[in-house]
Amino acid sequence: MSDYFSHETAVIDENCSIGAGTKIWHFSHVMSNSSVGKKCNIGQNVVISPKVILGNNVKVQNNVSIYTGVICEDDVFLGPSMVFTNVINPRSAIVRKEEFLKTRVKKGASIGANATIVCGNDIGEYAFIGAGAVVTKEIPAYSLWVGNPAKQIGWVSEYGHRLEFDSDGKASCPESKVKYKLENNKVIQL
Repeated sequence: MSDYFSHETAVIDENCSIGAGTKIWHFSHVMSNSSVGKKCNIGQNVVISPKVILGNNVKVQNNVSIYTGVICEDDVFLGPSMVFTNVINPRSAIVRKEEFLKTRVKKGASIGANATIVCGNDIGEYAFIGAGAVVTKEIPAYSLWVGNPAKQIGWVSEYGHRLEFDSDGKASCPESKVKYKLENNKVIQL
């Protein structure tokens, strides 16, 4: 008996690692040589390609394909139907599997529904990518991005609340009360 749950319609290939307490739902496919951490939730119709790495407590909503080259650290949220790419200039008739670009989604980051992450662009810790955004560049930690192409419109706390910085560059999360400082266009937790 395994220490994770998989729906009877899910396909789990050989030579993959799935952590304790993880749930894999209807019509999802975990491919060989991938790694899924503990207490993850993999929604329905999700594909996890070979060599993908998901940390612990990653939430993958329905209809997400996570392609080779993607690494998601702990506590990442991937919204419904969001998209990763892994080749910068795909062509059907030209094989470019040796050109896959890596994309790292760092701890605690959230990517909204229907967002697109162009390969080779890392998402910083606790960053928040809004629904439908198209990410074409590196995303700093704690930053908030929306639109196509995505543009930064602010900063967020670890709890995902907008941070309003005072004249000294300090802000507090309204939920956790944790304090943050904005300095040289970077946010750090105090």
